[in-house]
Amino acid sequence: MKVLIVGSGGREHAIAWSVSRSPKVDKIYCAPGNAGIAEYAECVNIGAMEFKKLADFAQENQVDLTIIGMDDPLVGGIVDEFESRGLRVFGPRKNAAILEGSKAFSKDLMKKYNIPTAAYENFDDPEKALVYLRTEAKFPIVLKADGLALGKGVLICQNLQEAEDGVKEIMEDKKFGNAGNTMVIEEFMTGREVSVLSFVDGKTIKTMTSAQDHKRAKDGDQGLNTGGMGTFSPSPFYTKEVDEFCQKYVYQPTVDAMAAEGREFKGIIFFGLMLTADGPKVLEYNARFGDPEAQVVLPRMKNDIVEVMEACVDGTLDRIDLQFEDNAAVCVVLASDGYPVKYEKEIPMYGFENFKDKEGYYCFHAGTKFKDGQIVTNGGRVVGITATGSNLKEARKNAYAATEWITFANKYMRHDIGKAIDEA
Repeated sequence: MKVLIVGSGGREHAIAWSVSRSPKVDKIYCAPGNAGIAEYAECVNIGAMEFKKLADFAQENQVDLTIIGMDDPLVGGIVDEFESRGLRVFGPRKNAAILEGSKAFSKDLMKKYNIPTAAYENFDDPEKALVYLRTEAKFPIVLKADGLALGKGVLICQNLQEAEDGVKEIMEDKKFGNAGNTMVIEEFMTGREVSVLSFVDGKTIKTMTSAQDHKRAKDGDQGLNTGGMGTFSPSPFYTKEVDEFCQKYVYQPTVDAMAAEGREFKGIIFFGLMLTADGPKVLEYNARFGDPEAQVVLPRMKNDIVEVMEACVDGTLDRIDLQFEDNAAVCVVLASDGYPVKYEKEIPMYGFENFKDKEGYYCFHAGTKFKDGQIVTNGGRVVGITATGSNLKEARKNAYAATEWITFANKYMRHDIGKAIDEA
C-alpha cells in the first residue's frame, strides 16, 4: 500500500512511525512533514489546507489511504474533497468534525443527549455575555472561544474583572480570530483531567489506553496554556469504574448522538474528561489524535494501525480486537525557550543518533526542518522525547534521562511531567 499522512507535527511523526511498522505498507508520503518524519516518509511540499493539491497528489501517485492528522483540514472539509473523488481517507467529514470545530455545537449535543458535561451558556453578543457574567455567574468560571484556537482559546477567570477582560480578548479584540465570534461560558469543574482516544467507524467505538496531558508552560502548572508540554499513559486515575461509566454514558452515546444528527463520525474521537466529585464529565471533544497524547498512546498499541484505520473507513471496527501493551509511556516536550509567546527558530540541533536502535525510546519531531543538511528548530514545541517502562515511574525516569540526549541552544522543558503519578 501507499499511504499519505497530512500534517507536520509530533502527532504526525508518531502516526508515520506506526504506519511504517505495518507489513501492508511499502511507501509513505507526508505533506508537508518535518525533519523527523523524513526518516519514514517522502515529505511533499504541500500545505495541510491545500485540499485540491493534496487530492490531486493522492490521485496521481495512486495513494491507497490518506490519514488526516490535523484539526484544521478536518474541520475545513478535506475528507469531503477526497471522498468526492473516490479516494480512501481516514478522518471525519466536515459535518462530523464540527464536534471539535464548534464548542457551542458540542455542548448543545451533550445537553440534548444527556451526556455528562459542565453547565454552560453560549453567546454571540459580547454585551449579553457581560450581562450574564455580572448577574448570574459563579466564580471561578471558564470562557471558551467556540472555534479552533490551537488548544489555547480557553480562559479560566477567577473574578468578574478577569471575566470582563476575557470577553474583550475573545469576542472584541478577536485574539483567537473568528474562533471568538461565538463564546461558551462554562462552570468551572475541579478534579483530575484524563484524555481517552478512540477509533470510531460510524457506529462502533473502540477506546485506546488513557493518557494525561500537561498544558501549562511552566513547572507546577504555572504559566500560559500551550499545545501540551508532556503527557503520560496510562492515567492511574482512569479506573475500571470510570471506564465502565464512560463506556455507558459518554463514549457510545456520543457516537450514537452524531449518527442520530445525520453526522456519522468515522475517525478518531478524543474525549477530554474531568473526573469530578459527581463523576466523570466531558471537558471537550477533539476529532483527531491528541498531540502529544499520540506520542505515548501509539508506542503502546499492539495492533497494525493501518488495519484499524481501514476498519473504521469500512465500518468493520467491531471485528478488531484493539490491544495495548501492559506497560507505561511518558513524553517530555523539548520546546524553544519563550514558547508559547516569542522564541527564536533555526537553531541547530544535535544528538539524534542517540535514539538509533534504542528499544523503547523515541524522539518525535514537532517543530523541526532541514537547513543546509542540518536539522534545526522550526517551532515552539520542537521534539517530544518519549520512553516506555514497566510502570509510570520507570517510564518517567527513562524519558527524563533521554531528554539529555538532544541538545540545542534555547532548549526548554518542564521538569514535573507525570508528577501526579506520585499521588496516585
